Amino acid sequence: MVRKIASLQTLFLALSLALVSLAPAPARAQIAVGVSIRVAPPAIPVYEQPPCPVEGYLWTPGYWAYGDAGYYWVPGVWLAPPRVGLLWTPGYWGWGGGIYAWHAGYWGPHVGFYGGVNYGFGYGGVGFVGGEWRGGRFAYNTAVVRVNTTVVRNVYVNRTVVVNNNVRTSFNGGPGGINRRENAEEMRAIHEQHVERTSLQASHEHGAGLNHANFASENHGRPANAAYSRVNERQGNQQARIGQGVRSGQLTPRETGHLENKEANIHQEVRNDRAANGGHLTQGERAQVNHQQHQVSRDINRDKHNARTDRPAQEHNEREHRP
Repeated sequence: MVRKIASLQTLFLALSLALVSLAPAPARAQIAVGVSIRVAPPAIPVYEQPPCPVEGYLWTPGYWAYGDAGYYWVPGVWLAPPRVGLLWTPGYWGWGGGIYAWHAGYWGPHVGFYGGVNYGFGYGGVGFVGGEWRGGRFAYNTAVVRVNTTVVRNVYVNRTVVVNNNVRTSFNGGPGGINRRENAEEMRAIHEQHVERTSLQASHEHGAGLNHANFASENHGRPANAAYSRVNERQGNQQARIGQGVRSGQLTPRETGHLENKEANIHQEVRNDRAANGGHLTQGERAQVNHQQHQVSRDINRDKHNARTDRPAQEHNEREHRP
């Protein structure tokens, strides 16, 4: 399957696409459109990896995304894969045709090409050495990744796979970029069946873009919060519930727009509060956000179970899934 190449607009469209399909789908080729990015992304920052909080979670390294105010850091995070046996191939920036284009990451049975970028914690530029699937359980190589040993016990130590790669360049090709192409194993992985990033990953990137402190123009390439143990699960769950309601026809376009506007207002409020407090939320602000999310949760439940339905959308989805 052709590797997705996305530019600025496709990065922004990813969250909207995630709402249309709650269950991950095989990745499809996308045409790069929109703004041409001619400035290279900053170097990958050096940061400490939080320990894995739950057995079965996999590490997805942080990366630079692009927004209205330029590049912003999406923190690395531990999260559940779409299903057992899948591994994460990180996305990367690549130079070509005079611009920097984003090659989106994906889930698959093997780790493919990610530009030779050293993301750390098992992603040294080629493959992944932070662990492996053994049957239905993931075993963690604690020589390169951190785990919470009180809850994660399926571990091993293999120091022979550790490669000392101190290059932190975040893009492939072009002036000053990493000069590396796909090897045979990575080429095979590219053509395997892939699964797009999950809606929770899309929500995580979107949320990072709402925090002004994540932008390189503010942090000069050194984000204060470079990694998290978990994604903001509440936010991701809300988006997933809205997406399910759209697909089933339980949410009308008007209801969906109303809910999305409420979520957008909450995100904007969080962004403003963080900007005023050096990138952090006070205890009172967190309580206010939780109260607002509780209200949105009640609204989603009410709108999905009232008498109004989006019958055309529901009939379309039924036809799409009909054998």
